[in-house]
Amino acid sequence: MKDFRAAYGRYAVVTGASSGIGEQFARHLSAAGVDVVLVARRKGRLEALAAELSRADGTDNIVFELDLLAEGAVAELARGVSDLDVGMVVANAGISAPGPLVDNSLATELDVLTLDGAVPLQMAHHFGREFTRRGRGAIILVASSLEASAAPFTANYAAVKAYVSSLGQALNYELKGHGVDVLVVSPGMTESEITQRSAGLDFQKLGGPLMPASQVAQTALSNLGKRARVIPGITNNAADLLIKHVLPRSLSVSMFGWLMRRALVDSAPREA
Repeated sequence: MKDFRAAYGRYAVVTGASSGIGEQFARHLSAAGVDVVLVARRKGRLEALAAELSRADGTDNIVFELDLLAEGAVAELARGVSDLDVGMVVANAGISAPGPLVDNSLATELDVLTLDGAVPLQMAHHFGREFTRRGRGAIILVASSLEASAAPFTANYAAVKAYVSSLGQALNYELKGHGVDVLVVSPGMTESEITQRSAGLDFQKLGGPLMPASQVAQTALSNLGKRARVIPGITNNAADLLIKHVLPRSLSVSMFGWLMRRALVDSAPREA
């Protein structure tokens, strides 16, 4: 794995760092000698993680308690780290709202659109400008394997993740000539709090094993600067190829609809 601190800068900003994939990105980056700005709402968890990483790796980590759904949140984050040598950004924070779209409130679905789509856009725009100006940097956008097809009963979430994937791959092309690496990581089902507490879905009924969140972070960081998009896991790669290039669109939609309908438990939104 490359020397991220030397290649990009001293600090990495990781959103959704209090658990799951975001926490694992923080752990891997700290182990690589990068100081991490840990961003999430749960301050106590962030403080415990920051202290643990400092003891284990000798890194100087910063806790940034922030609700990214709040108005002006990304601007607040940008101001808060403006004096730091930030060279990497991992836009991981997200929320899902499984269930029929019309059964969810519009406010809930707009939160999904904001946190999963608009916030990564704002972060990529701000930090992309900063990194382009200085001639180095890296942006990692966390999408989802659901981006491969329209997915009933998680329609808005899948659509937003498809947008994030498209955005990131395009930015990879636009910014690479300026010394900025952009990577989209599209994980499948992953071990995290969202799977442990159901999040409206019985993940056992979806079939297939859950990938460790650590493997997702490791795969992404190992491919940063080498590819525009990475899908962790052989099975997930095979499924992506099948859905995008073999199955007719109508069949993949029906397949996702059948899987999601049988796995539905409730439609309450959960953090990802």
